[in-house]
Amino acid sequence: MAKKSKKYQEAAKLVDRQKAYEAAEAIELVKKTATAKFDESVEVAVRLGVDPKKADQQIRGAVVLPHGTGKTQRVLVFAKGEKAKEAEAAGADFVGDTDYINKIQQGWFDFDVIVATPDMMAEVGRLGRVLGPKGLMPNPKTGTVTFEVEKAVNDIKAGKVEYRVDKAGNIHVPIGKVSFEDSKLSENLGTIIDTLIKVKPAAAKGTYIRNVAIASTMGPGIKVNPSNFSLKK
Repeated sequence: MAKKSKKYQEAAKLVDRQKAYEAAEAIELVKKTATAKFDESVEVAVRLGVDPKKADQQIRGAVVLPHGTGKTQRVLVFAKGEKAKEAEAAGADFVGDTDYINKIQQGWFDFDVIVATPDMMAEVGRLGRVLGPKGLMPNPKTGTVTFEVEKAVNDIKAGKVEYRVDKAGNIHVPIGKVSFEDSKLSENLGTIIDTLIKVKPAAAKGTYIRNVAIASTMGPGIKVNPSNFSLKK
């Protein structure tokens, strides 16, 4: 187990690990415990009452955060003809077809998100082995396989984030930067939780929002009171 830095240990002393803080208090605390010299990201981790092994309890999607993530996403669009021109006009960083497929096969990954038109997926599918493990494969569920290229690029640039439940039933999503105003982090957090509640699988029983915690890149985890978010059936 890696030894925690002195700064981390000092920051951790500010957090009561047994307490679940109210959202506003947790956001104030996440800023106090962010001691790095750079503008740390803030991430929320949510433990859901689902069984990810069951197909009807898989949770995956995307949502546009009202205040973005504070990070500029580099978007690669696989498209041809008019759709390629549409992607360029929307501000995509890279637009092409087989040329970029070849670049990726040779180890190029200078992008954050891929959007592909449906007619390109047969070719893009060849990259599954390299894109899949990195979570970069376009998917209709997250709106990254679409003919609505302009909307897809605009949403990503505006702060669209993807969420996907892992094998343990957890979801990790960025909600902004430490430099954000408290109210903006709070709204982004609320948007994530509201979205997860809306996509609750009908098959999920008992307490749905089990645990919520936020943390900065280099800071300790801070539990957030899930009672405001809990959804029971």
